[in-house]
Amino acid sequence: MKADGHIHTPFCPHGTKDTFEEYIVQSKQLGFDEISFTEHAPLPARFVDPTPQKDSGMDPNELENYFTVLTELQKKFASEIKINIGLEVDYIEGYEEDTKAFLNEYGRYLNDSILSVHFLKKGNHFYCLDYSPDMFETMIGDYSSVEAVYDAYYHTLLSSITSDLGPYKPKRIGHMTLVHKFQKKFPASKNFSDKINSILDLIAEQGLSLDYNGAGINKPLCREVYPYEQVIKEAIKRKIPLVYGSDAHSRKDLNQGFDDLFKGAVLVSPTTY
Repeated sequence: MKADGHIHTPFCPHGTKDTFEEYIVQSKQLGFDEISFTEHAPLPARFVDPTPQKDSGMDPNELENYFTVLTELQKKFASEIKINIGLEVDYIEGYEEDTKAFLNEYGRYLNDSILSVHFLKKGNHFYCLDYSPDMFETMIGDYSSVEAVYDAYYHTLLSSITSDLGPYKPKRIGHMTLVHKFQKKFPASKNFSDKINSILDLIAEQGLSLDYNGAGINKPLCREVYPYEQVIKEAIKRKIPLVYGSDAHSRKDLNQGFDDLFKGAVLVSPTTY
């Protein structure tokens, strides 16, 4: 089975307006048997999005329509391709109760979900770490070094795994090495392997899976999948399930990075672990 567990939609405020049907037809043409639409969940109401356009999460007023549209598409294409209704949920330090309340209300409608870290807190300020090279450079100045940004990212990632977000907490960790997005411009002087391996140990202990995300391969300042090969080898040692995700924000992004996946990896369906 060929599955994609991480696809965005026309409900994404920073994506394209490619239709659901265009994503589905393209997925079928690429040989996918199963796909998960995992739109960025609405951010907590009291959280101030640090991106200039305030467009990191979907409009909360569109959430019920999102579920309705996808439910109809599941029925329409049931005999052709398995479609999962999902969300990519942000872990945001200090907003755990908000996220738990959201999942308690809407988690029952989900077939699939991903837990990701995009926002890092420094003092009373948040940054969106993957927004742009300029924002990342500002972070380096505020944190004092590239390595300090990496350290903060992995610390926050660890917190996302240990946090109590209730019974509907996502069981897949999104793009584990997203902090590498701008590595060719801002390289780190160490590899953080000890910290990464500790995180993998915890993922294995909790029975979680990893988003094997192909998007980084097409990012000009990254040029590697998230997570990169050595991390995948360590995940395999720990028998952590790996779910391929294109992280497509347009239909042309589907299948990105699939041919660059580590050949020793065994990929699983988003909904079978």
